[in-house]
Amino acid sequence: MPGLKDIWVVIEHSDGTMKPVSMEAVHAARQLSSKSGGQVTAVYLSDQGGDDVKAVSRSGVDQVLLIVDPQLKTYISSRYLDALVGYMGDSSPSAILLPATNHGKELAAGLAAKLGSGLATDCVGLDYSESSGIKVERPVYGGKALSSLEFSGSEPVIITLRPNAFRSDTAGEFNEAPIVEYSPKWSEKSLLLHLQEVVKGVGVLDITEARIIVSGGLGMQGPENFHLLEELAEVLGAAVGASRPVVDNGWRDYSNQVGQTGRTVAPDLYIACGISGAVQHLAGMSSSKCIVAINKDPHAPIFEVADYGIVGDALKILPILTREFKKSVQT
Repeated sequence: MPGLKDIWVVIEHSDGTMKPVSMEAVHAARQLSSKSGGQVTAVYLSDQGGDDVKAVSRSGVDQVLLIVDPQLKTYISSRYLDALVGYMGDSSPSAILLPATNHGKELAAGLAAKLGSGLATDCVGLDYSESSGIKVERPVYGGKALSSLEFSGSEPVIITLRPNAFRSDTAGEFNEAPIVEYSPKWSEKSLLLHLQEVVKGVGVLDITEARIIVSGGLGMQGPENFHLLEELAEVLGAAVGASRPVVDNGWRDYSNQVGQTGRTVAPDLYIACGISGAVQHLAGMSSSKCIVAINKDPHAPIFEVADYGIVGDALKILPILTREFKKSVQT
């Protein structure tokens, strides 16, 4: 893969605002471009343009491809796939980057199947050389090791990037990039599926994108005590997570589950409350930059991976932490 002619970043947005995970993907594409010379194109699918597209054009990309049509008002994977593949024709990009979110992973798998392309998911490292092309790193064995992969075969290669793994240390506005509009042509098959309703949790932050997570286990002793986690999370601007036993007992929704059979997270701060630290849970959160554990059992496995540990009852300690963090935020 000598030289990359074009690097696409499929932008994920919600309520007219680009998600932070897409900004991370743009940053990763720019790093790749600086080594390969490829052009970075932000691909924005929507039913209309607007200020958000202008913001995307100032994110450091070389151009914005605005795929616009009333049928793209809400995310439907088959429609997004047809729109993306329909534009490519004979000018496919060398690489397509997407956030490793639910939508990103679904789109990536569909693109790889339709295009017959190589796919690497949940990547935490990205590099390029003239001799070997794009190389990625992704966690394996529950995050205990990193696997290095190189692509072979036809372009484009499809890559999903783990949230919080490609954040830029610098902020700033770039020059506005040109915007190219494209209106897809739909087949009857593309329009068979219709979305009736979208139900969203009010004020709920996706744990995979959160920079701070306050997570609870069976040590919370019941669903009625999770308000303690929610109060601390509100003060910190955090998301609330849970261990698998909590979800299995019906205390929290599956979307809150952190672990091997749940969501993999990599926040700046992970506060584990009443979580023993089973291997399956550690696999989902061991990439956190700082781990604080609260547990009554001083021998709980969670303390082996924690940067800071508090031995005690989470139900008594959480209100104290919330009170102290409130003081810090207010001063």
